[in-house]
This record gives sequence, C-alpha cells and structure tokens, in this order.
Amino acid sequence: MTNFSRSLVLGCSVLALAACGPEDIASPGTGGNITINNPPAPTPSPTPTPTAPALVTPAAGCPTISDPQGLTNSGTITGPTGEWRICDLPRVVRASSTLPRLPGVLYRLNGRVDVGCDGGFTAPTAGAPFATSTVGCPTATLTSDTAVRLTIEPGVVIYGGTGQSWLAVNRGNSISAVGTATQPIVFTSRDNVQGLETETSQGKWGGVVLMGRAVTTDCTTGSVAAGTCERQTEGAPDPARFGGADDTYNAGRLSFVQIRYSGFVLGSNVELQSLTTEAVGSGTIIDHIQSHNSSDDGAEFFGGKFNMKYYIATGADDDSLDVDTGARVDVQYALLLQRDANGDALFEIDSNGNEADTPRTNLKVANFTAIQRQASVNNDNNDQASALFRGNSDITLVNGLIISPNNECVRMHGTGAAGQRTTLTARSVALQCNATKFIGSGTAGVAFTAGDVAAVFAGNNNSDAFTNTLTGLFINGANETALVATDPKTISSFFDSTTWAGAVRNSTDTWYAGWTCNSAIADFGTGNSGACTTLPKIV
Repeated sequence: MTNFSRSLVLGCSVLALAACGPEDIASPGTGGNITINNPPAPTPSPTPTPTAPALVTPAAGCPTISDPQGLTNSGTITGPTGEWRICDLPRVVRASSTLPRLPGVLYRLNGRVDVGCDGGFTAPTAGAPFATSTVGCPTATLTSDTAVRLTIEPGVVIYGGTGQSWLAVNRGNSISAVGTATQPIVFTSRDNVQGLETETSQGKWGGVVLMGRAVTTDCTTGSVAAGTCERQTEGAPDPARFGGADDTYNAGRLSFVQIRYSGFVLGSNVELQSLTTEAVGSGTIIDHIQSHNSSDDGAEFFGGKFNMKYYIATGADDDSLDVDTGARVDVQYALLLQRDANGDALFEIDSNGNEADTPRTNLKVANFTAIQRQASVNNDNNDQASALFRGNSDITLVNGLIISPNNECVRMHGTGAAGQRTTLTARSVALQCNATKFIGSGTAGVAFTAGDVAAVFAGNNNSDAFTNTLTGLFINGANETALVATDPKTISSFFDSTTWAGAVRNSTDTWYAGWTCNSAIADFGTGNSGACTTLPKIV
C-alpha cells in the first residue's frame, strides 16, 4: 500500500496543469509500477524425528564391596532396554557391605543368599559363635560381634537368577534398603530384565525374607509355654529359623521398595511371598512397599511386633495381606488390589490353627482400599470371601473400603474354645459386596453365623450397602468423601489422625506415585518406574 500511494501522488503533481481528475487517469501501467508487498508464506518447521531412549550399556566391571569375598562378575545380560553387567552376591554375605547404584550394573541372587549367619534365639555373648542353622555358615566362620548389615542404595535393581533365589536376612543381622520416591529399589526376576514378563507373569523367584528374635507361635522347635518357640521359614528347604523373646528386635529398614514376580514354590503347599517378615520387632522400619504379581501372598507376617505405612499389593495370586502365628501389626495407608479372577482373599488373618497359643494374632488396619473386581474360583475354593478372619486373632478395621461386588465381603470362622475365637471391630468401614455379603462358619459351639458378621458392621459409621464412586480405580469420589471417618489415633498411637475413609483421599493425594510400577491391574501415573514389565528408567 505504501508504494501504491506514492505513485498516485507523483502522477497528479506532474500533470497538475492538465487538470488531473478521475476521467484523466492513465490506462493501467502508464502511471508507474504498483507493488503489493505480501509476506512470504513461512517455511513449516520440520517435524522432529523421535529420539529413541538410549540403551543401557554394561559397566566395565563390578564394584568393590567390603566383604572380602567380593562380587562375582558373571558377564552381561541383555534386555529390550539395554545390556548390563551381572554382579553376583556371595552365597553368604559375611561382612557389612553396600551395593551402590552404578550405571549398567545389576546385582543377582544366584540362588539363596544369606545376610550373615543365624545368630540364634538370643544374642550370644561377644565372641561366641553364631548358630549353625543357616546353611553355609559353619560355627568357625562368624561370631556374634561380626553381625552383618547389607545396605542397598536408592535405584539399585537386584534380580533372582533362578526360581529358588531368595534373600534371607538372618537373626542377628540386618538390611538397609532405603530407596526414594524417585529412585525406588527393585527386587525382580531374570525374565523381567530380559523383557519376557507379561501382565500375568508370577512366581519367577523367591522373595525377601526378614528373620528376627521377636515372639512367635506355632513352633517348629521349642514351645510357647516355655518361651522357647522358634519356627522354620515357610518354603525354605534348608534351615532358616526365626523367633525369640525380643519384641523390639531391629531387622533393619525397607523403604520405597518394589518386589516383583516372586513367590516361587519351593515345596508342597509352601512357597515364599514377595515380602515375608518373621518375628521382627518394633525396631524394624517398613514403609512404601509394593508387591507385584506374587504367586503366593503379597506379604505375609509370621509373629513379631512392628508397624507399617504405605503398602501396595497388586496382583497377588493368594492373599494381598496374610497375618498369623501371633503377629501384632498396625498398618496405615494400604492399597490391596487383587488379581482378577484367580486371586484368593484381600485379607487372611488367623493363628495357623493354634488357637490356644499366645500372643494372639492382632492386626489393626487404617485408611485402606481393598478391591477385588471379579469373582474368583480360587477364592470360592479357599477363603470364600474377600476377607477371612479366623482362629486366635483380633482384627480392627478403621476408615476402610472393601469393594468386591462379585464376591462375599467378609467371612468369620470360629474354632477352638469359646474364648479363643476371632474378634472383629469395624469403624467407618464401607462394603460393596454381592447379595450374600457375609459368611459365618466354624466348629460346633464357636461357629459364627452370617448374622454375627453383619452385626459387626451395624452402626459405628459402617455401611454394608455401599456403592463406590472411585476414580482411577482407587481414588476417592463423592460417595467415599461423604463417609463419616473415625480418628485412627484413637485406635493406635502409630496411626496418623485422618478425616477420610479409604487409602487415597482425592486426586491431590499421591503418596503412591513415582516409586511404584504400573500394570493392567493399576495405573499409578507417570514416574521413574514405568511399567512393571520393564526395568525402571533410572537404570
């Protein structure tokens, strides 16, 4: 437009004496050039070529640890996300050592790995030999004043090289496996490293077992009456004993830990679970634990006395949480998300058939969301309900949700003498079940009826006719928010005071995010771990 105006002005000024007017405009082209400056069309930015994630490359060798035996360099292993150096732990870790997180390094349990030797029922005097019950630990090897601690740094991945691989933390020794919300510690299977696990994979290796000197019942050796009760680890073909008289026993700490694809069957009707605690005491710290696709229980607690916060079980093929043989445990913030169609119960709490033994099994659970979406043949044939409470046990449920629309919700089974059968207390618990809802069973004289179970959930802010409005599978919606909560602090001093029922208050309550892995069972959002079927991005 600027050049066009200047041309008209110039034309009229030159022809002023000729009375320039509209009828006197020269024919097109005679009054000068007319230029219209249109900006050129922008060149489109090229679409960037997606950059594939860099593959992991193996470290040149294995790190040095304090144990003189060292780690064994066993070559490399390759999976869809790269190649790693394999560093085998010794059969028995004989000196306190740290497994550092190093690029391109994976640590392998090539069979059973013991942390220290069994220190026995009570701590022996300084310089005395450790007990001989742990395979590979002769009495001349270690003494009571050489207790071993295995430290695992955040982000480390340890895998079971064989089906019978498992980590045994023996009495008198301890573990410090403390990950972070962005760098969880992962225990997993060889197939997971190689990218061979699927949504239904399970039972590829043993699991993690903590053995302590707290009180237990159902003795393998000794007796409850004499105060000498010890038990043998379930599923262990070789001696792995636990039990004692120290309810403050410290087995170490597990925090921000995933345990995947575990639970290998080691014998008839005996198998390990993702996490097994055995007579550990109140000095032990356990929090932020995810069990994924265990072929047995998500976690099982045998005896002992300790507390736990932030527990997630996804895809357990037996029970999501199993507590027995005199264990006394308080748990807050739990997501129990059972395997579809094949899993057994969400809860199984009992005394292993020894109703006369003391202490009684005692479980308190606050702020939990327990979901069993489909009917299960395994459940119908075994526990028969999404929660089974029986034996010499006392259970308290507070601020919880049991969502099991295709199953019965709660079964109570009475055995033993009248004063020995299970007790159940519920406060602010909402249930969504099939039409049957409750099952009562047991032996003559102490059996429960369905009416007995229904009475537990009458009043006290409970609801046995709940309809869930959960979003993202486990996040509270309108109906959950409307539930009247009970202050858990009135139940246990370990519990936080909360004003809501369920494990996840709302969409901004993301305690589960970042350190967990995702699967078809549950999507915990974006984070460093990604899908359970692959290794974490942090490797």
